[in-house]
Amino acid sequence: MNLADGFLNLWNSTGIMNFVKAPDPNITNGIEQFLHQFGSPIMILVCLALLWLGIKKQYEPLLLVPIAFGGLLSNIPVADIAGPNGFLGIVYEIGIHKGLFPLIIFMGVGAMTDFGPLIANPKTLLLGGAAQFGIFGALLMALCIFGFSIPQAASIGIIGGADGPTSIFVTSKLAPELLGAIAVAAYSYMALVPVIQPPIMKALTTKAEREIKMTQLRNVTKREKIVFPITVLILCAILLPDACPLVGMLTFGNLCKECGVVDRLSDTMQNALINIVTIFLGLSVGSKLSADQFLTVQTIFIMFLGVVAFSVATAGGVLMAKFMNLFLKEKINPLIGSAGVSAVPMAARVANKVGLEANPQNFLLMHAMGPNVAGVIGSAVAAGVLLATCGH
Repeated sequence: MNLADGFLNLWNSTGIMNFVKAPDPNITNGIEQFLHQFGSPIMILVCLALLWLGIKKQYEPLLLVPIAFGGLLSNIPVADIAGPNGFLGIVYEIGIHKGLFPLIIFMGVGAMTDFGPLIANPKTLLLGGAAQFGIFGALLMALCIFGFSIPQAASIGIIGGADGPTSIFVTSKLAPELLGAIAVAAYSYMALVPVIQPPIMKALTTKAEREIKMTQLRNVTKREKIVFPITVLILCAILLPDACPLVGMLTFGNLCKECGVVDRLSDTMQNALINIVTIFLGLSVGSKLSADQFLTVQTIFIMFLGVVAFSVATAGGVLMAKFMNLFLKEKINPLIGSAGVSAVPMAARVANKVGLEANPQNFLLMHAMGPNVAGVIGSAVAAGVLLATCGH
């Protein structure tokens, strides 16, 4: 090889020469041909938009920034960062495909979560349960309208829980071929809670309902907080063992937080451990934003069904609160029903924000945390139901 050939090879290996692919004669559909040729530039623009939302708008930046940056890395031509032998490909295989990261995340969430609002107002457990309607509604749509198999439909439906770790855990067991698209959809919608939920909440409630003030919650004793996670785990073990990996890690993390004798472990779960895993999980989820994997008709269906599931889950919680108010003397502000999805604590903060817009003296955050943490448990239980019915 002479010097000219060396420079030609160097030029042909640059990003300039590889961002736009040559036409594929085997592709006859014009749209598919366009996506084949210009997929990487399109996805880079999408990832830059996600970065803007995470940095400028601060929409769940701890998730959106690493996901978007992982997407940028995965769309760099030639480098193959997200391939099976690339850095992100290896992290994805170990952490997501094998199901390790979701369990560690659940342990950290348990260590950071205060179940006190749920214990103080157990009625809000119904709101967390009602939000799970989104999971089964999307499952039926995926099965009956879009022709997905039962395990695939179950994996798509779990997006409605707005719980990325649960979505990854279920999909890795039932439909690993859809793992990339479902992981991206689940975390994208978690990050976009402040965009998706408020219009649904306002459409389903009147101004008078949004102004409802709720009485202060009672104090929950330390003994109650210690007994609660143990009780939840025992009930789960008796009734739904398939949910025990997720529920077990959640309750273990919470017990370490509440018992007060392993503060070092609890602190590690809440900070260093969950931060490290969040970094790698976000980057590896973003690695599935590569154009060849993401810009497909199947992915478009999954993204559509995901937003339907999430919207129905939000509506289910709000409507359940309105239904409960027909029988309650002390009315529940229906806005807190939207926090029945599992996006902790973003969904609770959104409910509080919309409540403050209606009435500047209406502080709903602690009340919304009840259905919010109930949604975490509810999504894990729903995952166990899906694994038990669709995975055996």
